[in-house]
Amino acid sequence: ERQAEYAALCRTHQEQKALGLELNMARGKPGREQLDMVMEMYNIPLTADDFITDGIDARNYGYVAGIPIARKLFADLLGCKPSQVIAGGNSSLELMFDAVSKAYTHGLLHSEKPWGRLDRVKWLCPVPGYDRHFKVTESFGMELIPVTMTENGPDMDQVERLIRDPEVRGMWNVPKYSNPTGIIYSDETIRRLAAMKPAAPDFMLMWDNAYCVHELEGDFVPFPDILSLCAEYGNADMVYEFASTSKITFPGAGIACGAVSEANVEYFKNLLNIQIISYDKMNQLRHVRFLKNKEGVLAHMAKHRRRLVPCFDAVKTAFNEELTPCGDIAHWTNPKGGYFISLYVMPGCAKRVAQLCKDCGLTLTGAGSAYPYHKDPDDAHLRIAPTYPSLDEVETASDLLCVCVRLAAVEKLLAENA
Repeated sequence: ERQAEYAALCRTHQEQKALGLELNMARGKPGREQLDMVMEMYNIPLTADDFITDGIDARNYGYVAGIPIARKLFADLLGCKPSQVIAGGNSSLELMFDAVSKAYTHGLLHSEKPWGRLDRVKWLCPVPGYDRHFKVTESFGMELIPVTMTENGPDMDQVERLIRDPEVRGMWNVPKYSNPTGIIYSDETIRRLAAMKPAAPDFMLMWDNAYCVHELEGDFVPFPDILSLCAEYGNADMVYEFASTSKITFPGAGIACGAVSEANVEYFKNLLNIQIISYDKMNQLRHVRFLKNKEGVLAHMAKHRRRLVPCFDAVKTAFNEELTPCGDIAHWTNPKGGYFISLYVMPGCAKRVAQLCKDCGLTLTGAGSAYPYHKDPDDAHLRIAPTYPSLDEVETASDLLCVCVRLAAVEKLLAENA
């Protein structure tokens, strides 16, 4: 039966290969329809006086922390104070990289010395996690330490044990609709993180709230203000929160923010004033005029949701119809928000599945990308991003992916029994 299934799947795979498809479910990018619905931003009429807000002319130099209305918009979304927000350019990843870079070149508020003068720096990486996070810390030569993700967030027993090491200087987190598993950290996990007492005095609790308003099902899910919680436990300066409009407006031309303690705002402003004269305040102004406030953001996200839900449903339907009958060769997440589905194939098969897909013109995020150094110990995890292609393309890609999952599994079973 396996030999017959293998032969049938090989024929199907060859037929798909002959189609010359060009499909991409590798990165969590909005589709064109989503970008088109933001074009109204450029239709908002502006006179010369409209560029002046709170006495600040957005067209001119200055105000490195951003214009007050942009800081307030992000503060309202994150639940913190405007005085704790630095509104930046288009990329929260750039702000994260910059924060880590400054730790290396200048040190942080409570650093004994710049990290570049330390013998070794270690960093905690919940897995599966966001590949670009890992690349940031890897690029500085840190030792990346995997931490197991549970259904409630990172395994806090592991975390609390590891932070006793003074060489452990930070930790990545995506607390809501975590990339790529879609997990929401539990209140208990968040409190334990906020209450940590790391051995390193300048520990960076990196809090990437990239998907804080990105529901796929139901109403907006509130989340705790991590800045207030950290302050409550005497750790006000430990947390570095980030967010952006990358999957709200334009990924390449949105606005981003970093939210930290007031003391850290002043510390980073002093460094930023040397690095730049100001971020793009015109873009900040455009975004606030378009989105208006938190309610405006949530209303806009409902439009995104109407486009995205059918794409996610198409992937899950294909998995249920084509993989579930095959037994335990695969399982997957059912995210309530965010941009990804995590697919777990038979151990030892993820790289093979990705290659089989590539052979047929379907690009996936590289197998192992969700782990430090691209080393998935089980070679089982694949991150699926159904957001960029059209619905028809998602359906085609999902069917192709299922064939590749089944083919890789049969290959492995036949090899084991050879």
